[in-house]
Amino acid sequence: MSGQEEYGCTVMELRNLMDLRSKQALDKIDSTYGGIEGLCQRLKTDPVNGLPNNPTELAKRERAFGKNEIPPAPSKSFLKLVWEALHDVTLIILIAAAAVSLGLSFYKPPSSAHHDASEEAANWIEGVAILVAVLVVVMVTALNDWTKERQFRGLQSKIETEHRFSVIRGGEAHDIVVNELVVGDIGRVKYGDLLPADGVLIQSNDLKIDESSLTGESDLIRKAHDTDPMLLSGTHAMEGSGRFVVTAVGLNSRTGIIMSLLGAGKPESN
Repeated sequence: MSGQEEYGCTVMELRNLMDLRSKQALDKIDSTYGGIEGLCQRLKTDPVNGLPNNPTELAKRERAFGKNEIPPAPSKSFLKLVWEALHDVTLIILIAAAAVSLGLSFYKPPSSAHHDASEEAANWIEGVAILVAVLVVVMVTALNDWTKERQFRGLQSKIETEHRFSVIRGGEAHDIVVNELVVGDIGRVKYGDLLPADGVLIQSNDLKIDESSLTGESDLIRKAHDTDPMLLSGTHAMEGSGRFVVTAVGLNSRTGIIMSLLGAGKPESN
C-alpha cells in the first residue's frame, strides 16, 4: 500500500514482527526499532498522547496500512445451496427410486396379455410424486439455509458496528468503533475486552490474556512490556489492564490472516 515509507515500517515488516513472541520479539524490537519507544517514533505516534485526532492523518494511515475490517467469506448463491441440498443421501436414493419407477411405467412387455388401460396411464404418477416431494424438500432446505445465512451476516454486521474500543487520541480517551482503529493508535485494554487488532504493549498492570482462541493454550498468558509485549487480535483480556500501540489491523492482523485462509476478503458470489 502507498504511503508506508513515510512511517518507516511496511505492512509486511509489522506482520512478521507479530509472528514473534517473548524474548524473540523483544530482541527484534530492540535491534530494529531501538525499543518500543523507537517503534512508536517510527509509526509517528506518541505513547502517552496517542495520535492527533485529525481525520486527514487517520485517513492517510488507513490508506497506508489498511482498514480494520475483515470482509466476510463469500456467500453461497441460492443455486449453490440447492445443489448442496441435493447431495443428501436420502434424497439421492429417492431420486433413483423415482427414475426406476418412471422407467418401469413406460415399459410395456411385448408378451403381456390383458392390461388395464387406466392403470397403465397412471403408472407414471408414483415416480413424479416422488420427484415433486424431493423438489419440495430441496427448495425448503435451501431457502432455510439462505435465510439463516442472511440473518447471520446481518447480526455480524450489527455486532461490528456496535463493538467499541478505547483509544487515546490527542491526549484524550475516546471510545471508537473498532473499524476506525488505525496502525499507530494507542489502545487501552482492560479485563473483559476482546482485542480488535494486533499490537505491542507499552504499559501494563498485571495484564493476563486468554489466547486459547488462537493457540489452544488454556492457561492465561501474562503480558508485560519487558517480557512478552505482543498482543494479538481475537484474544481476550481476562485480568488487569494496559496500553499498547496498534501494529496490524484488518486482514493483516492475526485474526485477519486466519480468516483469509478460510476464504475471507474474496468477492462475494450472487
